[in-house]
Amino acid sequence: MSRQAARLSPLENQVMEVIWERGPSTAQEVRRALESDHPLKESTVRTLLRRMEEKGFLSHSMRGRAYLYRPLVQRPKAAARAARQIVDRLCGGSVEALLVGMVEDEMVNPQELRELVDKLSRREEEPK
Repeated sequence: MSRQAARLSPLENQVMEVIWERGPSTAQEVRRALESDHPLKESTVRTLLRRMEEKGFLSHSMRGRAYLYRPLVQRPKAAARAARQIVDRLCGGSVEALLVGMVEDEMVNPQELRELVDKLSRREEEPK
């Protein structure tokens, strides 16, 4: 599966949250962090982690005999991927349609959008 097309399930997203918060983690550490909401077997967590690695969200190294998983994708990039999927699936590929919907639903107000445009304009003017 290509990284572009890879999606996180809700449970995989929770795994990413654990690893983003705690830093590099073993399957056992992830299982313990999730156990209050999701009592999972360690083998299930290892399978989740392996799949997430195949999707390009994690990598691993060895700590003793255990795999230590690290994020390959940081939160902002994962959020951008999820937003792109929403735009493609629900807005016909139009970011404008998403933003208009967010303003209409009062998730963001027009003033916040103007401020964002100003920030982006200033960023474009900065020498590279």
